[in-house]
Amino acid sequence: MGGFFGTIATKECINDLFYGTDYNSHLGTKRAGMVTYDEDKGFNRSIHSLERNYFRSRFEDELDKFKGRQGIGVISDTDPQPIIVNSHLGRYAVVTVAKINNLPQIAEELLSQRMHFSELSANQINQTELVALLINMGQTFVDGINLVYRKIEGSCSMLILTEDGLIAARDFLGRTPIVIGKKEDESGDTAYAISSETTAFPNLDYQVLRDVGPGEIVRIRTNGIEVLQEPREEEQICSFLWVYYGFPSSDYEGINVEEVREKNGEKLGREDDVEADIVCGIPDSGVGMALGYSEGHHIPYKRAVTKYTPTWPRSFTPGSQTRRELVARMKLVPNPAILKDQRIVFCDDSIVRGTQLRDNVKTFFDYGAKEVHVRISCPPLVYGCPFIGFTTSKSDYELITRRIIRELEGEHADDPEVLRKYATTDSPEYQRMVEEIGRRLGLTSVKFAKLENLIESIGLPKCKVCTHCFEGKNKLKVEGCD
Repeated sequence: MGGFFGTIATKECINDLFYGTDYNSHLGTKRAGMVTYDEDKGFNRSIHSLERNYFRSRFEDELDKFKGRQGIGVISDTDPQPIIVNSHLGRYAVVTVAKINNLPQIAEELLSQRMHFSELSANQINQTELVALLINMGQTFVDGINLVYRKIEGSCSMLILTEDGLIAARDFLGRTPIVIGKKEDESGDTAYAISSETTAFPNLDYQVLRDVGPGEIVRIRTNGIEVLQEPREEEQICSFLWVYYGFPSSDYEGINVEEVREKNGEKLGREDDVEADIVCGIPDSGVGMALGYSEGHHIPYKRAVTKYTPTWPRSFTPGSQTRRELVARMKLVPNPAILKDQRIVFCDDSIVRGTQLRDNVKTFFDYGAKEVHVRISCPPLVYGCPFIGFTTSKSDYELITRRIIRELEGEHADDPEVLRKYATTDSPEYQRMVEEIGRRLGLTSVKFAKLENLIESIGLPKCKVCTHCFEGKNKLKVEGCD
């Protein structure tokens, strides 16, 4: 996915920029970058790979070279960024959280207009540079950003560092979040921050002011916030932010991640009729759900498996899928003393390929668990996400659900009406698919949260929440952005 952080202050900002960007590290694994602007020294940028290291260790030794009272940083799952631009709009730097599905088509159109791309990653077009080229085609930043909105299929939120403040523009349907914070100390120094995660704010003493709305564009200077474009009424914020991506202490649209997970788990626990001795959450994003499930189902919560955080904080950093699966197993340490002779419910955020969970389940049984029941905090993932890169999957058929549907339905497996039946909770096709998932993963039983319960736990109207990966219904593109 990716996340960004920006700040503008009446004094030097690099410490806030450094730590604020770091608090978005759980959102991406490939690259990170920071850029500051100083009136005397201009723009200063640094970009590093995160595939074999972590944000703080890559940037800490060079912090003294950054000068200025405003800057932006990014944790990226895509291309090297920030991109620095010199155009008719002035000098600026831009970072994005985006997934642009029609990138080749837009690039070909721009090349036919004699534009060029200079930033390549593994011989591929850098999508943040493409966004910058589209912005430059506008008469103003607002004009150019709306051209981005009109052209892309997918999603794009962006943060722009100019010589005259920060500009934040949220995806036209608000699929990825942007939140604004502010702080003021006793001496009267003021600072604003813009982040993908409110988790970045408390320890840096920022107070949440508000979310940037879908399609809204704002400029922030030290003297306040200027709305350059009002937010759209239509919204489809990603439901997976609360299920998986979000850090437990973060809020989106004022709704806390951990509270949603606990509510969702409690609903599933109340409805479940399984007889079990204990419940455990698969760290990290399954823990909140398990706590709620424990309360709803009236069985104790115990840590039958824990995450070894000193050296295995993430499961998806290595470049190959084989190594990722090994890391995913190595980071979770079972506790035989708790597992032995117990009927255990394990709560997890989702099942994508199923490989990691299958290996974990075998380990739980090897250490003496009598029964292993799995409860998932979202409906089955039947459709790949065209808006956010939450897996490394190149094809929908890497999803365990789609592999099963293909085996069951053959040449009709991609028929929209066939897929709809499998995505419909408690339909015969749905039940058959879920039973097969449980069988393949070696589970005593498996159940998924109902979509209506997840939406109710989030607390937003369903029309404002993107559920494409469960239903396949959401829009790829919005026409007529103005």
